Amino acid sequence: MRAVIVSEYGGPDVLRVAEVPAPEPGDGQIRIRVAAAALNPADALIRSGALASRVPVQDYYIPGLDVAGTIDALGGGVRGFAVGDAVIGLSDWPDTQAGTHAEYVVLPATAVAAAPRHASPIEAATLPLNGLTAWQALDLLGAADGATVAITGAAGAVGGYLVELAVARGLRTVAVAGPQDEGLVRKFGADIFVPRSEDPTAAIRAAVSGGVDGLIDAAALGGSVIGAVRDGGAFVSVRGAGPGAERGIRISQIQVHSDTVRLAELAALADVGGLTLRVDRTMPFAEAAAAHDALASRGLRGRIVLVP
Repeated sequence: MRAVIVSEYGGPDVLRVAEVPAPEPGDGQIRIRVAAAALNPADALIRSGALASRVPVQDYYIPGLDVAGTIDALGGGVRGFAVGDAVIGLSDWPDTQAGTHAEYVVLPATAVAAAPRHASPIEAATLPLNGLTAWQALDLLGAADGATVAITGAAGAVGGYLVELAVARGLRTVAVAGPQDEGLVRKFGADIFVPRSEDPTAAIRAAVSGGVDGLIDAAALGGSVIGAVRDGGAFVSVRGAGPGAERGIRISQIQVHSDTVRLAELAALADVGGLTLRVDRTMPFAEAAAAHDALASRGLRGRIVLVP
């Protein structure tokens, strides 16, 4: 099969397309013929060697966490799926090293769910990693119905899902994003829009007297925004360890993991318009290096999706 591989760590130029053996499914596993695979910041970490200490030494690695495609083969003991089913899945890289930027990928059945029925594979490929990150971050936050929650990076790929899922959970949502994105995040259902500024704490507290009950930091603002959380509130970092604890605020960091049940629920939400699947552009495997270059630029409002 053809796959995008990393045989040495470095910048985007180390990526190349090569013929490698197709994986075979074992017990409890599913082989997916890949139709589309989103590109995420985690893929740049794989390529650069930032995760090298967490993986065994191999001749090459295949990046890619998100996948949409059709089931090609089933391992022993798999129930509830059939060859030919349209599915989406999340590879728990680096635990699996099963990269989705290939013509085939093998994943545990517990990492796979039926694809949204009303989305193309390219659209569906943007859902697993970012959708599960948003869902699990909200679970970590633990905000009660009616609580006021701020979300930084609210126009980004994770942030958009965070706003929509927070609204669906009955939370009063404060969206922090660039001024040009106000219309977009209000479309997602945000109750309050706060333009990105040099002092996000002051901006959020000006909009919410006394501070918010919780904050999910998808923009990695860290210590510059924890002051927006009320005493005894909660703070969840999407990227990095986050700021030090203060004023009784509970600090958590999301460590996203695959979950077939939640993934199916996300697909169902997408089918009824509860989640907005956003594609920035589509690029072939052969242009993986250019795709990684584009990923490093600011201002993406959806995911770059690679196709075989």
